[in-house]
Amino acid sequence: MVEAGPKLPLRILYLSWRDREHPEAGGSETFVERTAEILAEHGHRVTLFTARFPGATRTTWHDRVRVVRAGSRFGVYARALAHLARHRRDYDLVLDVQNGVPFWSPLLARVPVVNIVHHVHQDQWPMVLGRALGAFGWFLESRVAPWAYRNCAYVTVSEATRTDLAGLGVDPGRVRVIYSGNDHPADLETYAAVPRSPEPSLMVLGRLVPHKHNEVAIDVVKALSDRYPTLHLHIVGSGYWEDHLRTHAVEAGVADRVHFHGFVEEHEKHRLLAQSWVVLMPSQKEGWGLTIVEAGLHATPAIAFAYAGGVTESIVAGETGLLARDVDELVAQVDGLIADGHLRGKYGDNARRHARSFSWERTGTELERHVRSVVAAAS
Repeated sequence: MVEAGPKLPLRILYLSWRDREHPEAGGSETFVERTAEILAEHGHRVTLFTARFPGATRTTWHDRVRVVRAGSRFGVYARALAHLARHRRDYDLVLDVQNGVPFWSPLLARVPVVNIVHHVHQDQWPMVLGRALGAFGWFLESRVAPWAYRNCAYVTVSEATRTDLAGLGVDPGRVRVIYSGNDHPADLETYAAVPRSPEPSLMVLGRLVPHKHNEVAIDVVKALSDRYPTLHLHIVGSGYWEDHLRTHAVEAGVADRVHFHGFVEEHEKHRLLAQSWVVLMPSQKEGWGLTIVEAGLHATPAIAFAYAGGVTESIVAGETGLLARDVDELVAQVDGLIADGHLRGKYGDNARRHARSFSWERTGTELERHVRSVVAAAS
């Protein structure tokens, strides 16, 4: 094992089920990619092992990070363990990203393993896999994984998730909270000149999957349609749940005011965030809520559900945005912000200051310090 001196580089293996090019990539993958880039920039040799997808090459480079792809959505786990078995002497540290189910790397790794968890998936399992398979998934996440990683350090992105992990028996002392960063576009001031849409507009941004509950955003448009006949909703992102959402908009009678943009490039994403009046995050569970601080860069306040976890930290309630206890309160909060331009502007200014306090350089540097300490402790 390489000694973790202050200037010696580490050979780091990330295990993640998706990389940034995957059509279903989301906030977890952004955390992986951005921190991997920072670690590589700091001189470490970083490899990302992830799943293949249609059209993907087996190997590629994301800047200075080597990307190795093998296996399908579920097959990637076995392929990752096979890679680790063959190359166990090639790495000094494994960063095992647990999206519900981890990669079980402690079974084969002969180096320290850090488990990275964004949020606990208890309620999402039956939505994605059905009742029976969902119960099995939750059993693996809540019972087997804490045992398999009982001697490992953890990293998570919010105090809320650290509390949830404690509920699964993970000692909070082994869990380091490292907040996600934020991309600050070089031409950020250009977006400051983008005018708000002339009519009230809402936006949701992220993967289109059941547990994001974007139906709620559509229901908000319906609930406020009489009060704001020109209210529009922009849904930005892609995913297999899109057809369901389109049908929901038709059934709600607001299909003409719900706009599906699909996946968009960074420039278009920031333009849409800058022109929106309010960003909604109706997700049932979030480890952090990256969209919230991305919107904040453009002085766009956000509203989310208070029970969603990490959003209670990415939103400073009553200062940068609002947290709702239920759908009715969320509708009332949207109504209030649309109607009160002064309050919306106040929250937006606060959100911009809050968002600028986060950067991927800081996040990556904090992760670097943590993994160095983990490696040093194991030496």
